[in-house]
Amino acid sequence: MSNKGSALRDVLLTVARDFGTPCYVYFMDQVRERVERARLAFGNRFRISYAVKSNPNPFILRRMMALVDLLDVSSAGEVLRALETGWDPAKLSFTGPGKTEAELQTAVDVGVGEVIVESVDEAQLLNRIAGRAGGRQGVIVRIAPSRVPRGFGLNMSGKPTQFGIDEEEVDSAVRAIRSLSHLRLCGFHIYSGTQCLNPAAIVENYEIFIEIFRRVCHEHEVRAEKLIFGSGIGIPYYESDTAVDLTAIAGQTNRLLDELKSDAMLSDTELVLETGRYLVGEAGVYVSRVIRRKHSRGVDICICDGGMNHHLGAAGHLGSLIQRNYQMFKITGEDDDGPEQVYNLVGPLCTTIDTLGRQVKFRGLEAGDLIGIRSSGAYGATASPIHFISHAPPKEIIVETVRGNLLIEDGSQFGSGRGEATREPQSQ
Repeated sequence: MSNKGSALRDVLLTVARDFGTPCYVYFMDQVRERVERARLAFGNRFRISYAVKSNPNPFILRRMMALVDLLDVSSAGEVLRALETGWDPAKLSFTGPGKTEAELQTAVDVGVGEVIVESVDEAQLLNRIAGRAGGRQGVIVRIAPSRVPRGFGLNMSGKPTQFGIDEEEVDSAVRAIRSLSHLRLCGFHIYSGTQCLNPAAIVENYEIFIEIFRRVCHEHEVRAEKLIFGSGIGIPYYESDTAVDLTAIAGQTNRLLDELKSDAMLSDTELVLETGRYLVGEAGVYVSRVIRRKHSRGVDICICDGGMNHHLGAAGHLGSLIQRNYQMFKITGEDDDGPEQVYNLVGPLCTTIDTLGRQVKFRGLEAGDLIGIRSSGAYGATASPIHFISHAPPKEIIVETVRGNLLIEDGSQFGSGRGEATREPQSQ
């Protein structure tokens, strides 16, 4: 389903009527289309790993079993959630710079496919745990490149970083890790930047990955089982953003991947594209209702039933240096006439930083109207302070086509769901 036009508004009106607001609405048909687009663009050169941290909703994780190949988890909590939703632990890779001994023990106990080690110290601790269990744990070494192209919203390499082993230190680290008898080196992983909308920068980043992967594998005679490419592919949050042309990225990257696989040492290596935001981000809409409108010192303010506590990103507090408005639209009264007016949209919290939008333009906005915030499918509810001031958590609603009908289902993960579903007919 498209996130544009009256069809979207009709679904969101149904959700608000049947399940209430505030809520996140996830359109699984769009997630499915995004996965298929990635496979097609790269010609199935990559297996696809879904980064659970982007959206760990259990309903989404269950549906992902039929869509993607692997999961990237970043905590023992995500490991257990993946298992609870039916995932095979062998399909999990466990990343993150601060894994505790208890988390590493969990990974070994449940049989996680690979632990992505980000330091020699971590590898040594994991080796002791695996030794006590009487087995060998598969590991993948995360490398932090010495440079990252310009254009990434957040850089995790090219500077002092907690993520991975510095490229300059990787040779000694690989030698140390290979000496650990209870670990089995399966390959290498790089994720050096996120939220990039510049195709040239993404391609250049992959070129850096490939250069490092090839050099390290040859230097240490490692016939890698897996090489994991952190995608870094962004989505458009703001009106000025342009969506990434994945075909353009793949058109330049596929040749590089084929050259990599033509290397005799890497011909049997599995290439993995790790991504989360790109798959689910644009498939989500956050819906909030205006509960009160007031005029204060020349400014029209609309107070909504959800705010920063549910959507930290839209409020500008999730890594944004410059606060800009997410793309928003009015769900109710789409045919309203009259000139656009300017409003500040705020949430219900007792703090001035609970602001969803500044000087947002709508054709009239009154109490009872519904507002939709686009690109809300990733890093939404679970990346926000939902317990702040003890407001109720947002509902999470799953929308997907099932046997020709549109199924709308309450997939809330915070205990506020009613477990109900609504079926809406869909024309074919």
